[in-house]
Amino acid sequence: MTSLAIFSKDDSISPRRSRFVSLLFHTLLMVVSIIMLYPLLWMLSASIRPEAEIFSSTSLLPSSIDLSSYWQGWTGLRVEFGQFFWNSLVISVLSVAGNVVACSLAAYAFARLKFAGRNFWFAIMLGTLMIPYHVTLIPQYVLFLKLGWVDTILPLVVPKFLAVDAFFIFLMVQFFRGIPRELDEAARMDGCSAWRIYWKIMLPLSTPVLATAAIFSFLWTWDDFFGPLIYLNDMNNYTVQLGLRSFVDSSGSSQWGGLFAMSTLSLVPVFFFFLFFQRLLIEGIATTGLKR
Repeated sequence: MTSLAIFSKDDSISPRRSRFVSLLFHTLLMVVSIIMLYPLLWMLSASIRPEAEIFSSTSLLPSSIDLSSYWQGWTGLRVEFGQFFWNSLVISVLSVAGNVVACSLAAYAFARLKFAGRNFWFAIMLGTLMIPYHVTLIPQYVLFLKLGWVDTILPLVVPKFLAVDAFFIFLMVQFFRGIPRELDEAARMDGCSAWRIYWKIMLPLSTPVLATAAIFSFLWTWDDFFGPLIYLNDMNNYTVQLGLRSFVDSSGSSQWGGLFAMSTLSLVPVFFFFLFFQRLLIEGIATTGLKR
């Protein structure tokens, strides 16, 4: 009876202790989340307060709401900021299309087709992941300059259609290898070519990894600053990131209100794009590399 009472007492304490640990853990997560979100909250607060108070006040809550920074930021530069949004959207969409199509074709070849030197070329492709972007920058710039592509979006878009992103190829290869080969064999018995197998079987079954590649490609392209800075000179061709840089003038006055307002707006497409496709992103990462 005594031992039974002890076990009963321990059983009653255990759920209570578990709830306390869970509460403590979630409280800690909330505190860390607030710390991580503080820069975003401060930027949002700075975009709706009078410009004179942006750096003079330490409170997140503005003394008064002033939305004039959004209008000043949208129209304050020589080119309307909407043009920068359009340029970034065009480059990002084309980059997504190029990466999904070209990288999936290359990954299908490495994962499913047999050709001479397949393992060697796959190793070379993986080796390019270790080459810093700055190493190939000058040769690429000279090439695009001779082609007359500088100050156009072509240097930022055309390479995406040539499967230059080895990370996406590797991601898709791992996923394609997890699809049963019996599907390929059955399709060949029905007279399907390699192209038809890719189009009718591999792509429909690879929606999660294709969505993962599309999301990462969109986010990286939208946030890219260095590439457009190198190749785009005319303000009419600027992307959002270059447009934000134009608000800060080291030799004159800077439009801080407009900068923070447009920075806030620049996060909206990224937020909604991730929000709509986060389920496919998580599914793609979780299933990539798993054998079925």
